[in-house]
Amino acid sequence: MATDKLTKRAIDGLKPAAKAFLVYDTELKGFAVRVAPTGAMTWQVEYRPYPGGREVAKRRMALGATTALSPDEARRKARDILSAAAKGEDPAKDRGEKRREMKVSALVDLYEKEGCYVLRGKRQGEPMKPKTKAYTVARLRNHVVPLLGNRRVTEVTASDIERMVRDITAGKTAKDEKQGKRRRIIVRGGDGAARKVARDVSAMFTWAIRSLKIVTTNPCETAAIRKTDNRRTRYLSLDEVERLGKALEVLQSEGVNPKALDITRLWALTGCRRDEIAALKWSEVDFEHSCLRLAETKTGASIRPLAAPALALLSSIGKEAGSPYVFPATSGEAHFQGTKRVWPKAVALAKLSGVTPHTLRHTLGSAAVSIGETLVMTGAILGHSEMRSTQIYAHVQQDPAARAAARAVKPIAAALSGKKPAKVVPMKRRGA
Repeated sequence: MATDKLTKRAIDGLKPAAKAFLVYDTELKGFAVRVAPTGAMTWQVEYRPYPGGREVAKRRMALGATTALSPDEARRKARDILSAAAKGEDPAKDRGEKRREMKVSALVDLYEKEGCYVLRGKRQGEPMKPKTKAYTVARLRNHVVPLLGNRRVTEVTASDIERMVRDITAGKTAKDEKQGKRRRIIVRGGDGAARKVARDVSAMFTWAIRSLKIVTTNPCETAAIRKTDNRRTRYLSLDEVERLGKALEVLQSEGVNPKALDITRLWALTGCRRDEIAALKWSEVDFEHSCLRLAETKTGASIRPLAAPALALLSSIGKEAGSPYVFPATSGEAHFQGTKRVWPKAVALAKLSGVTPHTLRHTLGSAAVSIGETLVMTGAILGHSEMRSTQIYAHVQQDPAARAAARAVKPIAAALSGKKPAKVVPMKRRGA
């Protein structure tokens, strides 16, 4: 049995093993930390219910993750529970009974506070990224709580989940509300939103089974719903990119904020995700090595190569004093967020359908594969951490090969500026 004085330094020094293990505090008997094979660590306390003694089985309670509670906070909670047990109470039993009566709305609150962890993949057991957590909780609050919030957790059935998905798809939870002077809450339903919400609910119930032990089955597992999104294969042809470039020029002549237009151009020239460009900081731009060194992305820190057109565009942008962002907000200290108003105008002018800013990322990925780049190299361009993410670009654009340029970004940059793509010389003729 491992023991140590559980301080922050001691916790930081713990390393995961092949099996989960406990480290008990040397000062407070029963207080411990559980280290999972994934590296996730949870404060725990154990005690023997009244009347005590070796013949009475121990009870163990989770207090919270080490990332959520400091050692002192967790020790205080453990001391309160041990004190209650010494008085003849059974805190673990009481909490279990109380949670079994919990309603879905309360489960969402608890999930936001304690349970927003990645449940699968390489990051299993790690806390969700802040933005991922915010979007997840927002979907649960805006869609699930209005439809299932008053249902007891133990009473939610597969048919309830199916009905929830149908209602979200039909737009019953959609809303557009103004909150305060400058904030607006827009909630959209639809098929895609319904599938994402179903995934969120499934993850929440999985956590309720594993960690809270208040339910034994996940109603989403047996619900007759499509649980995954369709793979998005929409990308722009070079003709469509050219139309988008001309639309941006028209908007620029009309006096549209140039920050929104430059962000859109960089989406196309880098293949970066929406906020990787919108929230880009000058400290992340490495002109010397022609790359972006992004401190925080969907998959952690990431390095993205920059082609000459992207470097030229970034070089033309002047730094604003007092702001670390390449595209600072018009007022306040945040980054610029006005692309949401400009993007619909651009795609409408370009007469593009089914297109989002993420489509430009797909465009660069498919362009790279179309000119013969390997999936490994394409993944490096896009900052993928796994080959599986790059395999969706295995399709090849149907544009004539003569319209492709030597590298993926060159034809996109040419089209974006309204120029004709360079002619490609076939490999067999290059030697001659």
